[in-house]
Amino acid sequence: MSATRRTPDASGQVADAVTGNWVDRYAPEFTRPYLRLSRADRPIGTWLLLIPCWWGVALAAARDGWRAGDIWIVIGCALGAWLMRGAGCTWNDITDRDFDAAVARTMSRPIPSGQVSVKQAVVWMFAQMGLAALILLSFNLPAILLGIASLALVAIYPFAKRFTWWPQVFLGLAFNWGALLAYVAHSGRLEWPAVLLYLSGIAWTLFYDTIYAHQDKEDDVLIGVKSTARLFGAATGRWLALFLVLAVLLMTLAVLVALLPVAGIVKLCLALVAPWALGWHLLWQSGRLDTADPENCMRIFRTNRDAGLVAALFLAAAAFL
Repeated sequence: MSATRRTPDASGQVADAVTGNWVDRYAPEFTRPYLRLSRADRPIGTWLLLIPCWWGVALAAARDGWRAGDIWIVIGCALGAWLMRGAGCTWNDITDRDFDAAVARTMSRPIPSGQVSVKQAVVWMFAQMGLAALILLSFNLPAILLGIASLALVAIYPFAKRFTWWPQVFLGLAFNWGALLAYVAHSGRLEWPAVLLYLSGIAWTLFYDTIYAHQDKEDDVLIGVKSTARLFGAATGRWLALFLVLAVLLMTLAVLVALLPVAGIVKLCLALVAPWALGWHLLWQSGRLDTADPENCMRIFRTNRDAGLVAALFLAAAAFL
């Protein structure tokens, strides 16, 4: 069991939330349990869900040029990512409430700590999904259909760690779906660059969520939860190197397939900086990772927001050329 087991804080604060976050400091008290249930006090997950969306629309725009509706795709994906990450986390906490009560890092979450009942959580989940649906309906029909299809992945993910050593794959399938959706929202059709970008995001998710899973591996052994962190053990470094290479190669292929037939050399080279920059950031993370230190794992995991945003920046810059 983890060496530092913490009982739920009397204030309701969650153990792995960022200290001094806006929910704990500024949100009205009656809203805090629900915002914590949605992980609003831990925004890294929203970023990791949103960034592949921005990759997708930026790559499509780099090929076709920015269109009038793209600014709404960018904004709509941001709002939708916040809502659907919240709904997904609520669903995850409903299904995992017994596991969460047995793990030091998660026992302070709203359901196991008694701040929110399961019935209240279900109502909150559907409220978030309803608002997200309104945003989805503003996109074109192919994007709407992709958004509906993603619900199956969201529903399955919380159960994956019960039957496979690779639950991170299911997380990757769900969290990077936005690369397909946003690309299609721009272009109106699903094409190979979007698929390759999606696969790159899955490799990236395997990288960062393996790091994340190392925080809980001792508790996971006791309660029988599977993860790539447990599966890889001392070989984690080699597996992370593989995921790094796959993420970079697949994003490079996505850029080449999208832009090589239509783009000039300057635009192509600028877009190719995106996978290069992502790879260097992941390499930097690998050099500073200590899988035996849960706080180090969380700190390194959170830096993936910057890794993904750097790639998005260069793809977006290429779209303006």
